[in-house]
Amino acid sequence: MLELANLTKTYGGRTVLSNLSHRFDSGRFIAIMGESGVGKSTLLNLIAGLDGADSGDVIVDGRPMAALDDDAATRLRRTRMGFIFQAFHVLPHLTLRQNVALPLLLNRESTARAEDMLAAVGLKGRGADFPRQLSGGELQRVAIARALVHKPALLLADEPTGNLDPDTAGGILRLLRAEIKATGAGAIMVTHSHAAAAMADEVLLLSRDGLKPA
Repeated sequence: MLELANLTKTYGGRTVLSNLSHRFDSGRFIAIMGESGVGKSTLLNLIAGLDGADSGDVIVDGRPMAALDDDAATRLRRTRMGFIFQAFHVLPHLTLRQNVALPLLLNRESTARAEDMLAAVGLKGRGADFPRQLSGGELQRVAIARALVHKPALLLADEPTGNLDPDTAGGILRLLRAEIKATGAGAIMVTHSHAAAAMADEVLLLSRDGLKPA
């Protein structure tokens, strides 16, 4: 499903990732851990095509991301990927229902599942509220619902439980795992939390030497 082929990324003269190669299979929930600054979030951005590598490639469903034009890359992200950002990126002028339904609208699908996903993350009956009415933890749950609503083939999650209390975090991780297993999707979660990583099928450690089993 996903292959990293000799990825190298440099910022300001500092090499963050160097000749990184790895293969991820469908249906697997993978946690990636590592020290701060080692390039975990950078790796997710490269996989999603939100940033470009200096060399090497990301291959999704047999297609090199570097070979896609902007429109094709956008369609791939919109239809095949879900991304949970650390900063949420919830749109303030849209209701919670509209935020969660956005991937469905873009893919011209029924938006009925938006309410179901809000309920699944503990926000039942809040669809008409606006982001300004929510706490940071609640905003993170909206972002998670939006990332899952269109049943992506690949879920990318950057510290998805970072703003949640332990009980809520456990519930959200169980939801992520259930959705992944139900749809046969692959998921890559970057986390500092050992409790979160314990929910994954496999834990990898990112270091200067690449990705290796933790």
